[in-house]
Amino acid sequence: MNILLLGSGGREHALAWKMAQSDHCQALFIAPGNAGTKLCGTNVTLDIKDFPAVQTFCEERSIDLLVVGPEEPLVLGIQDYFSKNTNIKVVGPSAEGAQLEGSKAYAKEFMQRHQIPTAGYREFNANSLEEGLQYIATISGPVVLKADGIAAGKGVVILEDTQAAQKELTEMLQGKFGQASNKVIIEEFLDGIEFSVFAITDGKDYQLLPIAKDYKRIGEGDVGLNTGGMGAISPVPFVDDTLMQKVIDRIVTPTIQGLNKENLDYKGFVFFGLIKVDDDPYVIEYNCRMGDPETEVVIPRLQSDLVSLLASLFDGQLSKQKVDINPDYATTVMMVSGGYPEAYEKGKTMSGMDNTSDSLLYYAGAQEDATGNIVTSGGRVLAITSLAADMQGALDRSYQNAEKVQFDKKHYRKDIGFDLK
Repeated sequence: MNILLLGSGGREHALAWKMAQSDHCQALFIAPGNAGTKLCGTNVTLDIKDFPAVQTFCEERSIDLLVVGPEEPLVLGIQDYFSKNTNIKVVGPSAEGAQLEGSKAYAKEFMQRHQIPTAGYREFNANSLEEGLQYIATISGPVVLKADGIAAGKGVVILEDTQAAQKELTEMLQGKFGQASNKVIIEEFLDGIEFSVFAITDGKDYQLLPIAKDYKRIGEGDVGLNTGGMGAISPVPFVDDTLMQKVIDRIVTPTIQGLNKENLDYKGFVFFGLIKVDDDPYVIEYNCRMGDPETEVVIPRLQSDLVSLLASLFDGQLSKQKVDINPDYATTVMMVSGGYPEAYEKGKTMSGMDNTSDSLLYYAGAQEDATGNIVTSGGRVLAITSLAADMQGALDRSYQNAEKVQFDKKHYRKDIGFDLK
């Protein structure tokens, strides 16, 4: 198959790395890609939100399979566009299916319809701001505010102080996150520990991928601002067979059945962001694609052919696929630019990658410049993933290699997995 993968992050490097290993992958293109995806296929300069341009490229290169990495093209309707204008198979849901991620309110209503456990909530907009402020005043304990739309992983705020929460709600509804916070969900605070479950589905059947846990906060001990993710672990020690069966019975199966019942065109990945409260799982959020940096630990543990799995979404063979998982632990440590997730500088020359060993380096915000040097181009720069029989062994390898990679003002968390030991 000729494959085009859309995206430019660590997630896309991990997906490209895996797909390039498949005997079914004849040619792999990545748009726009990064310094790492270039090692797996051919990077191409395309605006991934310009659907006619993507279509033209696909037709010129006889693309059979279009794999969409990030959420924005899916929410904007790339699957609908291609299904209407081409015969090219798209891995990703329709625009309506992508609303499970694109709108928190849509996802909450979907969960209510299908009796899927999640936190209680209320929805507010600019016209109901006063009502929202009054509602916050009635809440004892932390206040959870969520921008309804996509806010690059930064649209969720948890505040203990009532006045701070009221100020935040006002700012969100006044456009702090642009159109994403035209509506804001105020959600019941759930006290527990989070983890992520991933499935691949054709809208009727599904197969589970390895589970993972990521670390969103910039600071050690899970303090400071939210980021796109500072590291991840797979598998997750506290998710035993009993808890996983509850996840399957109460969340995964009802979700896929809900997609089917509502005739949502959904062929792709479902990310279940979950929280364990006491001994029960609840849904925090859905994503309509793989997570980042979770992909960087999930994909290295997948021993099955990823291209075969993706192809089976379109021929009714998904239920017959065998998903083999490496029993080892995978850990990823994300190296980020100084100042991230706030203002940071780009263009810092990177070195030392050739000195690393026993780890997989997945590039995120890193590009090759005109002189052939690898330079930083984003906030999250490089995911260092290692596998070992135990979690600490894998972490030790990742940290040893993080020390070897150099760029000005580099930063990484030194406590990934601290709450799992």
